[in-house]
Amino acid sequence: MTVSPVKRAFKYRFRPTGAQADELSRTFGCVRKVYNLALAARTEAWARQERVNYNATSAMLTAWKKTEELAFHARIADRRRDGLHKLTTRLVRENQTLVIEDLTVRTMVRNRSLARAISDAAWLAFRSMLEYKAAWYGREVIAADRFFPSSKLCSHCGRLAQSMPLHVRTWTCEGCGTTHDRDVNAAKNLKAAGLAVSVCGAGVRPRRRTPGGQPAPKQKTPRRKP
Repeated sequence: MTVSPVKRAFKYRFRPTGAQADELSRTFGCVRKVYNLALAARTEAWARQERVNYNATSAMLTAWKKTEELAFHARIADRRRDGLHKLTTRLVRENQTLVIEDLTVRTMVRNRSLARAISDAAWLAFRSMLEYKAAWYGREVIAADRFFPSSKLCSHCGRLAQSMPLHVRTWTCEGCGTTHDRDVNAAKNLKAAGLAVSVCGAGVRPRRRTPGGQPAPKQKTPRRKP
């Protein structure tokens, strides 16, 4: 009787932090760039009936690193990271409480028309820097719930608009007639929500975030004993 070995497969789900997800995105981008260059070089060699082995590809990679094109990409990444550090440091130093939106970046980048702009903005890296620097300086970072209608809610009268497509940048409230800039109105609503959380605690929406990004426990009103 022959015994065949049992093959097992294991699946793991990796939930990276904001900084890890941003680093992975940059790494995958670099890998894709190098893969495309190597594929083009091997395709051209194949057309000439030549073969490019691993050692030749490794030598080409060393030469590519010295080209102006790849060096230019590295300088862009360094400047973007430096700009994020300067911005987050200034925000944390000048403010006691900062309010941000808990956006689903992974879902938003699926939109082909916005994916490049969202990736260039590096929102995940921005939030990560903001949270750990807030912990250093003893500041508070409040992340509004992702379902909080900051754009659709009138900051003047509180009326909620039925829909707000992304292409709508200005709109007029049907309740009070106030004309809003989409981003300015959202900023006012987020500020008001953040002040409410600071005063009333984590029992109100949006959820309060303690320094480091962990949600604070929901506050409950104590009941009187009979």
